[in-house]
Amino acid sequence: MKAAPRKLIIVPTYNEMGNMENLVDQVCKVVDDVHMLFVDDNSHDGTKEYIEKLVNSYSGRFYVISRPGKLGLGSAYLAGFRWALSHNYSHIAQMDADLSHQPRYLPGIFEALNEYDFVIGSRYVQGGGVENWSWKRRLLSRGGSLYARTILGVPMRDFTGGFNGWRASSLERIGLESVKSDGYCFQIEMKYRAANFGLHYVEIPIIFPDRTVGQSKMSFKIMLEAIVRVWSLRFRHMGESDV
Repeated sequence: MKAAPRKLIIVPTYNEMGNMENLVDQVCKVVDDVHMLFVDDNSHDGTKEYIEKLVNSYSGRFYVISRPGKLGLGSAYLAGFRWALSHNYSHIAQMDADLSHQPRYLPGIFEALNEYDFVIGSRYVQGGGVENWSWKRRLLSRGGSLYARTILGVPMRDFTGGFNGWRASSLERIGLESVKSDGYCFQIEMKYRAANFGLHYVEIPIIFPDRTVGQSKMSFKIMLEAIVRVWSLRFRHMGESDV
Protein backbone atom coordinates (compact mmCIF):
# COMPACT_ATOMS: atom_id res chain seq x y z
CA MET A 1 0.00 0.00 0.00
CA LYS A 2 1.26 3.45 -0.94
CA ALA A 3 2.13 5.62 2.06
CA ALA A 4 -0.05 8.67 2.68
CA PRO A 5 1.61 11.96 1.74
CA ARG A 6 3.28 13.95 4.49
CA LYS A 7 1.64 17.37 4.47
CA LEU A 8 2.94 20.69 5.79
CA ILE A 9 1.53 24.22 5.88
CA ILE A 10 4.07 27.06 5.96
CA VAL A 11 2.92 30.35 7.51
CA PRO A 12 5.25 33.38 7.76
CA THR A 13 4.40 35.62 10.73
CA TYR A 14 5.23 39.08 11.90
CA ASN A 15 2.95 40.67 14.52
CA GLU A 16 -0.14 38.58 13.72
CA MET A 17 -1.31 37.87 17.26
CA GLY A 18 -4.81 39.13 16.51
CA ASN A 19 -5.25 36.35 13.94
CA MET A 20 -3.28 33.44 15.35
CA GLU A 21 -5.84 31.66 17.52
CA ASN A 22 -8.54 31.87 14.85
CA LEU A 23 -6.12 30.70 12.15
CA VAL A 24 -4.96 27.65 14.07
CA ASP A 25 -8.50 26.77 15.10
CA GLN A 26 -9.78 26.92 11.51
CA VAL A 27 -6.86 24.92 10.12
CA CYS A 28 -7.31 22.18 12.71
CA LYS A 29 -11.01 21.92 11.87
CA VAL A 30 -10.50 21.32 8.15
CA VAL A 31 -7.27 19.27 8.06
CA ASP A 32 -6.37 16.90 10.88
CA ASP A 33 -3.41 15.12 9.29
CA VAL A 34 -1.29 18.17 8.50
CA HIS A 35 1.62 19.82 10.31
CA MET A 36 2.18 23.58 10.52
CA LEU A 37 5.49 25.42 10.33
CA PHE A 38 5.59 29.08 11.33
CA VAL A 39 8.45 31.27 10.19
CA ASP A 40 8.46 34.16 12.63
CA ASP A 41 10.49 37.32 12.08
CA ASN A 42 10.85 38.27 15.75
CA SER A 43 7.28 39.41 16.36
CA HIS A 44 6.90 41.69 19.38
CA ASP A 45 3.12 41.58 19.88
CA GLY A 46 2.86 38.11 21.46
CA THR A 47 2.82 36.13 18.21
CA LYS A 48 6.20 34.53 18.88
CA GLU A 49 5.20 33.48 22.41
CA TYR A 50 1.89 32.06 21.18
CA ILE A 51 3.67 29.95 18.57
CA GLU A 52 6.24 28.72 21.10
CA LYS A 53 3.39 27.63 23.36
CA LEU A 54 1.81 25.69 20.49
CA VAL A 55 5.11 24.00 19.69
CA ASN A 56 5.65 23.01 23.32
CA SER A 57 2.07 21.88 23.91
CA TYR A 58 1.56 19.92 20.69
CA SER A 59 4.95 18.46 19.94
CA GLY A 60 5.07 16.84 16.52
CA ARG A 61 2.35 18.94 14.92
CA PHE A 62 3.52 22.56 15.20
CA TYR A 63 7.01 23.82 14.44
CA VAL A 64 8.72 27.19 14.27
CA ILE A 65 11.71 28.83 12.62
CA SER A 66 12.55 31.91 14.69
CA ARG A 67 14.46 34.61 12.85
CA PRO A 68 16.16 37.69 14.33
CA GLY A 69 14.12 40.31 12.46
CA LYS A 70 12.17 41.19 9.31
CA LEU A 71 14.06 39.43 6.55
CA GLY A 72 11.35 39.44 3.90
CA LEU A 73 8.45 37.24 2.78
CA GLY A 74 10.38 35.47 0.06
CA SER A 75 13.22 34.47 2.36
CA ALA A 76 10.70 33.28 4.94
CA TYR A 77 9.07 30.93 2.46
CA LEU A 78 12.43 29.75 1.15
CA ALA A 79 13.50 28.91 4.70
CA GLY A 80 10.24 27.05 5.17
CA PHE A 81 10.56 25.16 1.90
CA ARG A 82 14.09 24.07 2.74
CA TRP A 83 12.93 22.91 6.17
CA ALA A 84 10.08 20.96 4.56
CA LEU A 85 12.42 19.22 2.14
CA SER A 86 14.91 18.35 4.86
CA HIS A 87 12.09 16.82 6.93
CA ASN A 88 10.70 14.71 4.08
CA TYR A 89 7.32 16.37 3.54
CA SER A 90 5.81 15.57 0.15
CA HIS A 91 2.90 18.04 -0.06
CA ILE A 92 3.51 21.64 1.05
CA ALA A 93 1.05 24.53 1.22
CA GLN A 94 1.96 28.19 1.70
CA MET A 95 -0.46 30.72 3.16
CA ASP A 96 -0.60 34.05 4.98
CA ALA A 97 -1.51 34.36 8.63
CA ASP A 98 -4.09 37.11 8.24
CA LEU A 99 -7.02 34.83 7.24
CA SER A 100 -7.30 36.37 3.79
CA HIS A 101 -6.17 32.89 2.76
CA GLN A 102 -9.12 30.96 4.16
CA PRO A 103 -8.22 27.54 5.61
CA ARG A 104 -11.38 26.01 4.13
CA TYR A 105 -9.55 25.76 0.80
CA LEU A 106 -6.68 23.67 2.18
CA PRO A 107 -8.31 20.26 1.61
CA GLY A 108 -8.81 21.11 -2.07
CA ILE A 109 -5.23 22.30 -2.47
CA PHE A 110 -3.79 19.14 -0.92
CA GLU A 111 -6.14 16.95 -2.95
CA ALA A 112 -5.09 18.66 -6.19
CA LEU A 113 -1.42 18.03 -5.33
CA ASN A 114 -2.08 14.34 -5.80
CA GLU A 115 -2.51 15.08 -9.51
CA TYR A 116 -0.59 18.29 -10.22
CA ASP A 117 2.97 19.47 -9.56
CA PHE A 118 1.77 22.74 -8.05
CA VAL A 119 -1.53 24.36 -7.26
CA ILE A 120 -2.54 28.02 -7.36
CA GLY A 121 -5.32 29.33 -5.15
CA SER A 122 -6.70 31.71 -7.75
CA ARG A 123 -8.82 34.82 -7.32
CA TYR A 124 -9.15 35.27 -11.06
CA VAL A 125 -10.61 32.04 -12.40
CA GLN A 126 -14.33 31.31 -12.53
CA GLY A 127 -15.65 30.98 -8.99
CA GLY A 128 -12.84 33.02 -7.45
CA GLY A 129 -12.87 36.63 -6.32
CA VAL A 130 -12.04 39.22 -3.69
CA GLU A 131 -14.12 40.84 -0.95
CA ASN A 132 -13.99 44.31 0.61
CA TRP A 133 -11.19 45.57 -1.61
CA SER A 134 -10.94 49.15 -2.82
CA TRP A 135 -11.04 49.73 -6.56
CA LYS A 136 -7.38 50.80 -6.43
CA ARG A 137 -6.32 47.52 -4.85
CA ARG A 138 -8.42 45.53 -7.33
CA LEU A 139 -6.80 47.37 -10.21
CA LEU A 140 -3.31 46.90 -8.77
CA SER A 141 -3.78 43.18 -8.20
CA ARG A 142 -5.37 42.35 -11.54
CA GLY A 143 -2.92 44.63 -13.30
CA GLY A 144 0.03 42.92 -11.62
CA SER A 145 -1.07 39.48 -12.81
CA LEU A 146 -1.83 40.77 -16.31
CA TYR A 147 1.55 42.51 -16.47
CA ALA A 148 3.41 39.35 -15.41
CA ARG A 149 1.35 37.17 -17.73
CA THR A 150 2.04 39.44 -20.69
CA ILE A 151 5.79 39.86 -20.11
CA LEU A 152 6.49 36.25 -19.14
CA GLY A 153 4.18 34.60 -21.66
CA VAL A 154 2.61 32.14 -19.21
CA PRO A 155 -1.22 32.00 -19.16
CA MET A 156 -1.71 32.01 -15.39
CA ARG A 157 -4.69 34.03 -14.20
CA ASP A 158 -3.37 34.71 -10.69
CA PHE A 159 0.39 35.18 -10.93
CA THR A 160 0.72 37.24 -7.76
CA GLY A 161 -1.34 35.24 -5.26
CA GLY A 162 0.34 33.64 -2.26
CA PHE A 163 -2.03 30.78 -1.40
CA ASN A 164 -0.35 27.92 -3.23
CA GLY A 165 0.55 24.26 -2.94
CA TRP A 166 3.74 22.48 -4.00
CA ARG A 167 4.97 18.95 -4.31
CA ALA A 168 8.40 18.48 -2.78
CA SER A 169 9.65 17.23 -6.14
CA SER A 170 8.52 20.51 -7.72
CA LEU A 171 10.46 22.61 -5.22
CA GLU A 172 13.54 20.51 -5.87
CA ARG A 173 13.12 20.96 -9.63
CA ILE A 174 12.76 24.73 -9.33
CA GLY A 175 16.06 25.08 -7.50
CA LEU A 176 15.36 27.16 -4.42
CA GLU A 177 18.95 28.40 -4.26
CA SER A 178 18.36 30.28 -7.52
CA VAL A 179 15.23 32.16 -6.41
CA LYS A 180 16.23 35.78 -5.83
CA SER A 181 12.99 37.75 -5.52
CA ASP A 182 11.25 38.84 -2.36
CA GLY A 183 7.84 40.23 -1.52
CA TYR A 184 5.29 40.56 -4.30
CA CYS A 185 7.66 39.29 -6.99
CA PHE A 186 8.57 36.15 -5.06
CA GLN A 187 5.17 34.65 -5.90
CA ILE A 188 5.66 35.51 -9.56
CA GLU A 189 9.16 34.04 -9.74
CA MET A 190 8.19 30.76 -8.09
CA LYS A 191 5.30 30.20 -10.50
CA TYR A 192 7.26 31.29 -13.54
CA ARG A 193 10.21 29.05 -12.73
CA ALA A 194 7.86 26.11 -12.20
CA ALA A 195 6.08 26.69 -15.51
CA ASN A 196 9.40 27.28 -17.26
CA PHE A 197 10.51 23.80 -16.19
CA GLY A 198 7.34 22.28 -17.61
CA LEU A 199 5.66 21.48 -14.29
CA HIS A 200 1.92 20.90 -14.47
CA TYR A 201 -0.39 23.15 -12.48
CA VAL A 202 -4.02 23.93 -11.86
CA GLU A 203 -5.70 27.10 -10.61
CA ILE A 204 -8.52 26.43 -8.17
CA PRO A 205 -10.93 29.24 -7.25
CA ILE A 206 -10.68 30.98 -3.90
CA ILE A 207 -12.45 33.97 -2.38
CA PHE A 208 -9.96 36.41 -0.90
CA PRO A 209 -11.40 38.77 1.75
CA ASP A 210 -9.45 41.76 2.99
CA ARG A 211 -7.79 41.31 6.35
CA THR A 212 -9.81 42.55 9.31
CA VAL A 213 -7.04 42.47 11.95
CA GLY A 214 -3.52 43.88 11.68
CA GLN A 215 -1.82 45.78 8.89
CA SER A 216 -0.91 44.78 5.36
CA LYS A 217 2.81 44.20 4.71
CA MET A 218 2.49 45.51 1.12
CA SER A 219 4.55 48.59 0.29
CA PHE A 220 5.43 50.78 -2.70
CA LYS A 221 8.98 49.40 -2.59
CA ILE A 222 7.69 45.84 -2.97
CA MET A 223 5.48 46.84 -5.90
CA LEU A 224 8.33 48.68 -7.64
CA GLU A 225 10.58 45.66 -7.21
CA ALA A 226 7.96 43.49 -8.91
CA ILE A 227 7.64 45.80 -11.91
CA VAL A 228 11.38 45.81 -12.49
CA ARG A 229 12.13 42.19 -11.67
CA VAL A 230 9.51 40.69 -13.99
CA TRP A 231 11.69 41.74 -16.91
CA SER A 232 14.82 40.30 -15.30
CA LEU A 233 12.96 37.03 -14.74
CA ARG A 234 12.10 36.84 -18.42
CA PHE A 235 15.72 37.13 -19.51
CA ARG A 236 17.36 35.31 -16.59
CA HIS A 237 15.30 32.17 -17.03
CA MET A 238 15.35 31.97 -20.83
CA GLY A 239 16.64 28.54 -21.72
CA GLU A 240 16.51 27.12 -18.18
CA SER A 241 13.78 24.68 -19.20
CA ASP A 242 16.40 22.96 -21.37
CA VAL A 243 18.84 22.47 -18.48
